[in-house]
Amino acid sequence: MAVSTRVSLLGILASVGGLVLTVACSSDSAGPGLPSCGAHGTPLALAVGAYTSIDPASDAGCVTFAANTAPDTAEYLVLPWSTVGTPGASAPFMLQSAEPVPSIAMSRAFTPSGPRSRGATAAAFDHFLRDLATNRRYPPADRSAPAVSAGVPQPSPAAGPPVVGSKRAFKVCADSNCLTTVNVRAVARAVGVHIAIYIDSLAPSPGLSATDLDSLKNVFDSRLYPLDTTTFGHVSDIDSNSVVIVLMTNQVNKLVTAAQCNTPGAGYIAGFFFPGDLAPGFSTTYNNGEIFYSIVADSAGTLSCAHKNSEVNFITPVTFTHEFQHMINFVEHVLRGANNPEEGWLDEGLSKYAEELAGRSYLAEADTAMFSNYAFGDAYDAYQYLLATADTPLLIPVDNGSLAMVGGSWLFTRYIVDQFGAALPGKLVQTSLTGASNVAAQTGQPFGQTVSNWALANWVSDLPGFAAPSELQYTSWHFRRTFSSLHSQNAQVFPRVYPLVPTFSAGGAVNLTGTLKSGSGAYLRAVQPAGGAAFTLHFSGNGTTAVSPAVIPRLVVLRIR
Repeated sequence: MAVSTRVSLLGILASVGGLVLTVACSSDSAGPGLPSCGAHGTPLALAVGAYTSIDPASDAGCVTFAANTAPDTAEYLVLPWSTVGTPGASAPFMLQSAEPVPSIAMSRAFTPSGPRSRGATAAAFDHFLRDLATNRRYPPADRSAPAVSAGVPQPSPAAGPPVVGSKRAFKVCADSNCLTTVNVRAVARAVGVHIAIYIDSLAPSPGLSATDLDSLKNVFDSRLYPLDTTTFGHVSDIDSNSVVIVLMTNQVNKLVTAAQCNTPGAGYIAGFFFPGDLAPGFSTTYNNGEIFYSIVADSAGTLSCAHKNSEVNFITPVTFTHEFQHMINFVEHVLRGANNPEEGWLDEGLSKYAEELAGRSYLAEADTAMFSNYAFGDAYDAYQYLLATADTPLLIPVDNGSLAMVGGSWLFTRYIVDQFGAALPGKLVQTSLTGASNVAAQTGQPFGQTVSNWALANWVSDLPGFAAPSELQYTSWHFRRTFSSLHSQNAQVFPRVYPLVPTFSAGGAVNLTGTLKSGSGAYLRAVQPAGGAAFTLHFSGNGTTAVSPAVIPRLVVLRIR
C-alpha cells in the first residue's frame, strides 16, 4: 500500500517547506556510409506490454513497426540508450523516420535550486573522494602544518575506546581538493558502544549541548551503525579502538566559503569519509583509523554560512549513514578484498540507498516525518535525473558529479534491489568485483539487459492504465504519486507533476537528436493511428554513419497500447 508522509525539514530544508513523500511499503561494427532505410528495416511486431532491445549493428539501424490493424491508436515507448558499463563514454545519435521532418527539440525544464546541503558542491566532493580512492592519488599530509587548535596533547597509543574528555589531534583536508591537511585538535565529548564523537577544540560557542551529542551518539549507535553493517558488511578497526570516530570540526565548514554555500544549487559539504585514513600504504600518513568528518554547529556563521544546532542535529545522521556505507564499501573491497574500490557511480547509489533504508527504519515506528527527513534527498535527486536523462549519464564520469547523476545512481540501485531482493546490497559490497561486472554477477543477468529494463521502468512502472511486466516495476515506490504530491506542495521546486516527459511524435514524423552517455539516453513516445500504415525508424550516429559501438547503443522499444 502507499504511505503518505509529511516532511518536517529543519534548517537547510526550510526553503522547500513541508513536503509529502509517497512510497510503497515492501520488504526489502558498422562503418561509415550506412544505406538509407527507405521503406525497409527489421520488422517489429509487438503485443501490448511486450518489449525488445535492438542492436542497431544488426539491421543497419533500421526498424520497421508493423501496420496498426487495431481499432485504436498504437503507442510505443522508444528509447535510444547506451548500455555500456564503463563511465565516460558518449556518442551522438539521431533517430529519424524514413522521411524526416524538421528537428524536434529535446524538452528542457527549469531545474530549481534545491536544499543547499544537497547542492552540487557536496556531490562533486563526494565523487572526488571516491575517485581519489580508485586512483590512489592521495596527497601528502603536511606533517609540519601548524595545529589550528593549541595546547592539546597527542592521543595515547593505548588500544580501546577513548574516554570522554580525552584529547587527540587529527589531520583534516584543508581544501576541497585535499591538496593539503591541517592539524586539528579535538576532545571526545560522547562515547558509545560503536561511536565516539570528538568536537574541535576551537568549535564556535555555544555549539551542540551534551543532550544533543548524546542523542546523536544514540542514533549512530543503536540505529545507523547496526543497520549499515547488517545491510552492507563489516567495518574495520585498524586503530584497535573498537569505535568509529565522528570528528565534528571547523575545517569541514571551511571547505566552502559563505558565498559558495549560499549560491543556489551549490550548497555545502556536510561531512565525508576520507579513504586515505584506511588505505594500505597511506593510512599512517593520515589518521590511521575509521573516521567520519562532519561540520560543527555555527549559528553565527563565523566559519562559513551559518549552521544552527537544529540543522546539524538533522543533517549529521543522514550524512553519517551515507558516508558510513562508503567506509564499509572501501573496507570490503580494499582491506578485505585486497582489490580496487567500488566504482563511484555504484558506490554512490548504495550510499543513497543507505539514506533511504535508514528512513524506512522509522516507518516501523510510524514515524513518517523521520522517514521523510532521510529520504527527501533521494527523491529530490531522482527528480533531477528524470528531468534530464538525455544529458545525464548513469555511470558518473571520474571528473564529474551532479545531483542528477547521484539521483540516477540511486534510482538504478533502488530498482535492482526491488528486482533482486534486499540481500543484493550486501552482495554488491562484499566482493572484489566492481561496477557493471559486479551488477551482472550479483543479479545473474547481463548489465545491458538490466539497464534497459530499468530505463523502461522509469516510465511504465506505475503508468496509469498500463500493466507493466513485473521486471519493469519499482515495488517500493509509487513515483508518479510521490512527485505529483511534491509538485502540488511546491511547484517551484518540483515544476512538473512527473519529471520525465518523453518527446511525443507520430511514428512517421520522428526526428530526434542528442548524445548517448554511459548507461542513459532519451525517451520518445511514438504513436500510430488506428489503421495506420507501417513506419520505419533509422537509429544512427548522424543520419549516415552508425552510432559509435563504444556506448553499446540499443534501441529499446515497448508497446504501451
